[in-house]
Amino acid sequence: MRKLLYCSVLGAALLAAPAAYAGNQKEEKLADGVRIALSNAIADARPPRPQFADINQRILYLRWLTEMSQRLARRVPDVQTRREFLETLWYEARRAGLDPSMVLGLIQVESGFRKYAVSIAGARGYMQVMPFWTNAIGDGDRRKLFHMQTNLRYGCQIMRMYLDMEGGNYYLALGRYNGSRGRPEYPNAVLASWKRWEYHGVDASLSAQHSAPEVKPAALLR
Repeated sequence: MRKLLYCSVLGAALLAAPAAYAGNQKEEKLADGVRIALSNAIADARPPRPQFADINQRILYLRWLTEMSQRLARRVPDVQTRREFLETLWYEARRAGLDPSMVLGLIQVESGFRKYAVSIAGARGYMQVMPFWTNAIGDGDRRKLFHMQTNLRYGCQIMRMYLDMEGGNYYLALGRYNGSRGRPEYPNAVLASWKRWEYHGVDASLSAQHSAPEVKPAALLR
């Protein structure tokens, strides 16, 4: 009965969610080491509680959290939901070695911050993760892609993998993430959105080790 109720609620949410901008991520043939590393990262279900070396780092993090919450208020009106989302995003982005501003930009382009967004290709959630990833590196439960932390964790770890595969080239890595490698529309949209989400607080390293790169597709495709 509970399962039937869950499916009914989920079905209604999916019908209400507009189609997302996502493309069609391709299922990669992963080396065993990469697959195991991704699987371990996905399986580590610790709550998003960041640790700080000193009180100053925590204060800077709280400033970032406050500013991002203000920026996101129009898209995510509920204060508690917004805070939990940003705390989790920051944690998962940093855990994967990504700039939280880039992840915010990617989510804006992919799903418009809609938790239950579904693309025409079937990608799900905030970061538009394709369901095949749950079989490749997860436990096979596709429903979990609508769980906030799970979706952000999958998305950040997959983006990290693509970035490593492309030697740090964001243009090509973002193309892989969207299933449109080599085409400029999607990576340019995410890079533009990334710039809008950049944090210009006292310690910019809380948002990024590098700002959104100035890129020219022709140069990056050489």
